[in-house]
Amino acid sequence: MTSSRNDLLKLRPEIPSIQQDLEMSPEEAFQNQTIRPILKFQNDLLLAIYAEHVLKHKSIFYKLTIPKRLEFVKESLQKDPLLKHTLIGAVIGLFTNEEFGIYLEHEKELKRRISDMLVQRFQDQIGYFDE
Repeated sequence: MTSSRNDLLKLRPEIPSIQQDLEMSPEEAFQNQTIRPILKFQNDLLLAIYAEHVLKHKSIFYKLTIPKRLEFVKESLQKDPLLKHTLIGAVIGLFTNEEFGIYLEHEKELKRRISDMLVQRFQDQIGYFDE
């Protein structure tokens, strides 16, 4: 078990810009130490999952202006539970057992944080979804 835990942790890229602050909430610390590196590692897969969602709605998405596309991204994660759960599952799947336990303790807040970070990530890379 320890080797699989270490293997998971080795996959994650280091993010030098992450600041460690003693006054961080447990959720913020978990976000910075666990979620952000996983999102960076899984970026290509997360983009592919969201691109498939865009393809299903291409008649709408490609007619939108950039500001409206940004809003579409935000609303799609709020209104499509299957999409949201698929994306969150792609993140949770790279948790260690210990991290999953922490996630369960703070599930509601961490799901919100993951969703917000996904929206921001997709909005920052909105050009990826161009035809």
